[in-house]
Amino acid sequence: MNHPSHPANVAQLIVDAMAAGQKLTEIVPEYVPADAASAYALQREILRLRDTTVGGWKVGSKSTSGGPINGALLPEDGLFASGSQVEYADYPSPILELEIAFRLNRAFTPRDEPYSDEEVRASIGHMGTTIEVVSSRFAAWPKIEPLLALGDLLNHGALIVGEFVPYDENFPFIEPALSFTYAGEDIVPGDGANPAGDPRRLLAWVVNHHTQNGQSVTPDLVITTGSYTGMYLTKGPGLAQGEIRGLPPIEMELI
Repeated sequence: MNHPSHPANVAQLIVDAMAAGQKLTEIVPEYVPADAASAYALQREILRLRDTTVGGWKVGSKSTSGGPINGALLPEDGLFASGSQVEYADYPSPILELEIAFRLNRAFTPRDEPYSDEEVRASIGHMGTTIEVVSSRFAAWPKIEPLLALGDLLNHGALIVGEFVPYDENFPFIEPALSFTYAGEDIVPGDGANPAGDPRRLLAWVVNHHTQNGQSVTPDLVITTGSYTGMYLTKGPGLAQGEIRGLPPIEMELI
């Protein structure tokens, strides 16, 4: 897709690219958010222009402790149940990730004092497996400015949501046994592990970020917490089947 050099609203360009299943081929300085706050504002504007609500969050970190945490709003209209068929053409160069997601058992509302990690962890109600479809709206990705990727919902395309079960605090979150196949091929690159370490440590960041922006975190929101299987670039339509032992299996088909 080609666009004028000085777009009035990069969010509109991103939303148009989403709707067309195409990628933006041009990046000019005006596209890039000035800072993280501007990138998160861009995320909110994308959802507004899509005329959808917040269905959840994706959150992750590249470090097991102390490293920066980033997240992205998940459009409610991009959440699908396990067993769904999703159009391959809607997500150019789709990448698949197998993740664990949580739902909290209480609402967190905006307040002056940040919520503690202990308070948030005590509220974990349910857990389940998700498959994220990753698909940037920029042809140059991953060689784009990190703030632009952040504004572009951290390259989020869709989220397939498996069955949730009651939270088990003794679950082996660091390195669970798992399997993930696509078109009959094993796509787990080695021992499954989340680069953030224990994904539960990411939840307080989501709660505080969302509430500090004047929004409530409610028990219906899905919070997916980063890939245990890296990023698998698909080469065509196929059936994805995943299981993280101790959680219900999940599947989806790109058609």
